Amino acid sequence: MASPKTIDEYISAFPKDIQEILEKIRATIRKAAPNAEETINYQIPTFTFHGNLVHFAAFKTHIGFYPTPTGIEKFKKELSVYEGAKGSVKFPLDQPIPYSLVGKIVTFRVKENLERAAAKGKKKKAGARSEQ
Repeated sequence: MASPKTIDEYISAFPKDIQEILEKIRATIRKAAPNAEETINYQIPTFTFHGNLVHFAAFKTHIGFYPTPTGIEKFKKELSVYEGAKGSVKFPLDQPIPYSLVGKIVTFRVKENLERAAAKGKKKKAGARSEQ
């Protein structure tokens, strides 16, 4: 597959049944993070909002979902039934995709990124005051 430039290009490269799953994941993320921007990072669909939010990708036997290590850690109990790693989880294609869990994780990541952005803003203001 040539490097996709958009999420539409990425999704269109897959068979129809996989396209439907990818579009539903995309819609789930969009609903949980309406202000997030779509892009391609690491040659896979990515949503950004005050930094990287989540990535997802299709493979032969699973959908990879990458909500960063904090997203995995926060939902480790719910994700324990899936294979995964520090910052990723594999949703097997022969099982129902847990869209509502994806939405909860994205909502958590939005909150986390907003808090991080607010903390950075406070540091900048504090630094500016100390220079005066």
